[in-house]
Amino acid sequence: MPELASRNHSLHLRPLVADALKHAGVDVTAVDAFAATTGPGLASSLLIGSTTAKAMACAFGKPFIGVNHLEGHLLSPFLGRTEVPPHIALIVSGGHTLLIDVKGAGDYQRLGGTRDDAAGEAYDKVGKMLGLPYPGGPEIEKVARDGNVSAYDFPRSMLHDPHLDFSFSGLKTAVLYALQKEDGNASVADVAASFQKAVIEILVGKSMRALERTGRRTIALSGGVSLNRALRAAFAEACERKGVELAIAAPELCTDNAAMIGFAGLLRHLKGETSALDEDIFPNLPLV
Repeated sequence: MPELASRNHSLHLRPLVADALKHAGVDVTAVDAFAATTGPGLASSLLIGSTTAKAMACAFGKPFIGVNHLEGHLLSPFLGRTEVPPHIALIVSGGHTLLIDVKGAGDYQRLGGTRDDAAGEAYDKVGKMLGLPYPGGPEIEKVARDGNVSAYDFPRSMLHDPHLDFSFSGLKTAVLYALQKEDGNASVADVAASFQKAVIEILVGKSMRALERTGRRTIALSGGVSLNRALRAAFAEACERKGVELAIAAPELCTDNAAMIGFAGLLRHLKGETSALDEDIFPNLPLV
């Protein structure tokens, strides 16, 4: 509900900023730059954050830096560093599934993305089919621990295609057909485990292929779905086999948060980049 979201942004943002400054032990006059998300996202909510950051930048004579929400996710595994190494980035969330070749902060090339549902969206929709609470991702992970990953042979869409795009719509439909065939007798744990196994194999398989094609020696995993323990374990095992580094955002930085936007803004600030104060928001802003 965009209107309610923006109203709550307006209500809570000022005391939240005050609390953040107090917690950090920093006076607002000591802040070197003000960053805010300019997209993608809900226009009404983006306006609140970007307008606030611009106003503070004007008030204190400091630069304003607009940040792409997806860049925040992409950089979150390296939060705290001043340099981002070349790597393959997999952003996997409720709205996005993207493979990016990262040469450095701000230098990105899109390798592949979803052609339909994002992985997190598929988790939510399958969770609803199984009668699980929203959001479906954590619930599916929870019940899948007691399930048989081989109970259902769900499709691994596009896994062996030469391109690096993803598709999860067919997998979601296959789950629906399996449930209809079972007519209410399906094991929720088995369906969840088999579905999750298919998603993980697709994500890991495509990512490993991206590493091979680019010659990168590091892969970074970010976004809300990267909280999934089974996914993390599968990536850790695959990276160990190939002898490459795995970088994963800390759990508290996987879902949407301000720290990742601040970090992305910091890296741009260190490079001398700024954004115009009349720069508009972009609800559908692409990363590359």
